[in-house]
Amino acid sequence: MRLKTKIHLLTTLLMLVIIVATNSGIYLLYEKFAYDTEYNQLQSRANDLSSTLSQLNAQTNLQQVLRAYMPTDGAVYIYDGERLKTKVQATLEMQEVPAITYTMPAIWIDGTVVDITLQQSMEEVERTLDLLKVILVVVSVVATIPIFLASLVLGRLILLPLERLNETMRKSASTGKYEKIDTTEKGGDELININRTFNIMMEKLEQHYQKQQEFVSNASHELKTPITVIESYAKLLLRRGFDNREVAQESLQAIANESSRMHEMVLQLLELAKNKEQLDVHFEQLELAPFLNKVASQMEQAYHRTFRIDAQIPKFIYSDEKILKQLLFILLDNARKYSEDEVRIQATETTNHVRITIQDFGIGIPVEHIPHLFERFYRVTEDRNRKTGGSGLGLAIAHELAQQLGITIDVKSKLGEGSSFTLCIPKEGQQ
Repeated sequence: MRLKTKIHLLTTLLMLVIIVATNSGIYLLYEKFAYDTEYNQLQSRANDLSSTLSQLNAQTNLQQVLRAYMPTDGAVYIYDGERLKTKVQATLEMQEVPAITYTMPAIWIDGTVVDITLQQSMEEVERTLDLLKVILVVVSVVATIPIFLASLVLGRLILLPLERLNETMRKSASTGKYEKIDTTEKGGDELININRTFNIMMEKLEQHYQKQQEFVSNASHELKTPITVIESYAKLLLRRGFDNREVAQESLQAIANESSRMHEMVLQLLELAKNKEQLDVHFEQLELAPFLNKVASQMEQAYHRTFRIDAQIPKFIYSDEKILKQLLFILLDNARKYSEDEVRIQATETTNHVRITIQDFGIGIPVEHIPHLFERFYRVTEDRNRKTGGSGLGLAIAHELAQQLGITIDVKSKLGEGSSFTLCIPKEGQQ
């Protein structure tokens, strides 16, 4: 069963149930009210008749008195025990119509105790109730028409945005494009918000897809270069390498260099893919001075370069030791590649943050390139890449790691004087 049909049936059925229940309640309340009213009037007549009988004498015309208190279309019976003493009633036989009866004791003319029974015909009330029943049934039937029309309008209001959403998704699936829904309508109801959320989701998917395509394209391009170099030198080695030692040496050196570069690039690509998911971060209190000394010492042993740490270092930071060390290794290695002089590591403290600055005194970075440094495969110049062997992925990985730790990276650079990368680390780690 379609959703539209379900909405029509359920809303119509629900409203009919409400109308029937309401009308039944009205009918029952009116019936009770009508019977109670008639019964109270009958009780009042009986009380008045009892009071009058106690004041009569033998000369009083009893039939006239009883007729005076007889209910309309009713009867009055006087019983002396089980024996009917007298009665007065309307022409209609009361046994043939619905009626109510009220009985009470009274003092008869001769001083004996008798039972007065008043009977009231309810034929008129029953006719009124029948008419009310017909009216309520007609009202219920007539009310189904606007209810059904309202359910049609309601179904359209609900289903039109959903059908539009479904059509857009179907179109996106068939064309491969990230189609969006027109959300020019004003208002902020749930259905309009669903459309807006869908558009935001499609924009995000489109952005991620474009980044993925760019990533794959750049990765293919970057990997193709070392593979081409390796293939070219391998063919050269096959042609002339066994007869010419210099050619063999040059070819093997180039193959080794490009293989190493490609190996590093593949590792960085895997690191980026791994960092796309949330890392398992464990914040803890770290003593900053021993931590930085250990990082600098490992870099000096690996590259035989000087990494100088300033004397004034804050005492503690809160971070993940393993991830922060990996982040510093990337930035220190980047500083080493583009500077022949020493690399300085400075640490300062503010009210809410600890700032670790890595300063090199190399060639510097043009200011227009700084906003793009953390993009994957971005390099300032191709010549810069050939000299350092960089792939343009290191800073992208550093940016991913910094985001995991809640760290921001600030870059400053001046051509010919060097560059500085400052890590702004919150004092209270994200527990």
